[in-house]
Amino acid sequence: MRDNESDNGDGWRRPDSHIDPWAARDQDAPGRGWYLHHRWNVPGAPPGRRRRRGHLGVYLGTAVLAASVGAGLTVAFDHQGPTPPAGISSRVIPSPSGNQTGSGSSGLNALAVEQRVEPGLVDITSTLKYDSETAEGTGMIVSASGLVLTNNHVIDGATEVRASLVSDARRTFTARVVGYDALDDVALLKLTGAAGLTTVSFGNSSQVRVGAAVLALGDAQGRGGVTPAPGDISALNRSIQASDEGSGTTEDLNHMLQTDAQIQQGDSGGALADSSGQVIGMITAANTASPGQPGGTMGFAIPINTALLIARQIAAGQPSSRVYIGLPGFLGVEVAQSSSPNPRQQAAAEQQSGNAQGGGNPRGNQSGDGLACVAGGQEPGVPSRIAPADVGALILGVLCGTAAQARGLAPGDVIISVDGLAVTTPGSLTAITARYHPGAVVHVGWEAPDGARYTTLIRLGDGPAR
Repeated sequence: MRDNESDNGDGWRRPDSHIDPWAARDQDAPGRGWYLHHRWNVPGAPPGRRRRRGHLGVYLGTAVLAASVGAGLTVAFDHQGPTPPAGISSRVIPSPSGNQTGSGSSGLNALAVEQRVEPGLVDITSTLKYDSETAEGTGMIVSASGLVLTNNHVIDGATEVRASLVSDARRTFTARVVGYDALDDVALLKLTGAAGLTTVSFGNSSQVRVGAAVLALGDAQGRGGVTPAPGDISALNRSIQASDEGSGTTEDLNHMLQTDAQIQQGDSGGALADSSGQVIGMITAANTASPGQPGGTMGFAIPINTALLIARQIAAGQPSSRVYIGLPGFLGVEVAQSSSPNPRQQAAAEQQSGNAQGGGNPRGNQSGDGLACVAGGQEPGVPSRIAPADVGALILGVLCGTAAQARGLAPGDVIISVDGLAVTTPGSLTAITARYHPGAVVHVGWEAPDGARYTTLIRLGDGPAR
């Protein structure tokens, strides 16, 4: 578990593929879905289990957020007060139109709707450097200057985000994360150097009715471009538990639009448009059968009114308990994914988790002692020597090129304080560092395996999106 992540139990989702999670449920009852963005192993990356941040649920992208990064490691993110997004105004985020969305399933011209929406869509590629993966998803252009709306899970864990216009793949931009709401699964990006872009047209999701014809448009299977999927709105105000395959956690998403359009992995962040070509929802999850396969009979979209409201808050630089502005700071250590305060119990939990998961060498048979630092995709293992501290966050590995490596932190050390605040568990390290942004300087206290204690100033680097 990296130092920015919280404990999520055993870290693995065990899908009950033989059970229909939607059977015998009414439209107000919670269901279960998958996030659908596509994830790929980076070519040339070292083999081994993939890691997935614990708080994610199931989303749509081109590899079900199922391209999850398996269980076990967490990186520390650190934040300090909001960083207002330079040159961005909430006034550029459009409001929903007052157009009435019809209730009939006839009359949708799929080609006409696609031609209207496609110029305002982008294919998003997120590089997950510390996991040696990339994730593919979709985004919607909301301003001519390059503001893009997408799902948070599409960019979660990313160290680099790029976007290309669906209508002209040669036009590719580096994307900056303006902010995100992880609980509602909404993120706002800014395409660097973009101008004069075509935006999507937004409808009013509060006027959507059951039976309305819709067209889902997204980067299905991460192939690039968009794949249209016609369907109808089959239910409103659905509450679902979205899960990330490979993770033991779920997220509760409420007031979702339900559609029978065949949503696929990679569609995350894409458009659910009505018969007039106006976007009424942002594609987010589906009850897909398995990675690489088309979705099932139920897809889910965040009502566009909700997504735009969050986007305006982000653009205005207004943080809250749910909305985070900018990127977190980064300490650069991998810590155990455990709720125990005792470092030796944290190590035991990592060994048990590694042996249970298989794939590569079990963590219990690895040692991080010989690794000066951990490169992307490497598993640090469990150190053979651990600091005698009774409470703290055990360091499994130190990521290469980070501030922690420069200051001499090493596997087996136990972090016991940050800026004078006691670190009592790996999760508390996450909570403390979550208040800082890149560039913040913090005092980090730790204990070495020989019992010596140290305190040093560390300037935090740029963290992955979380």
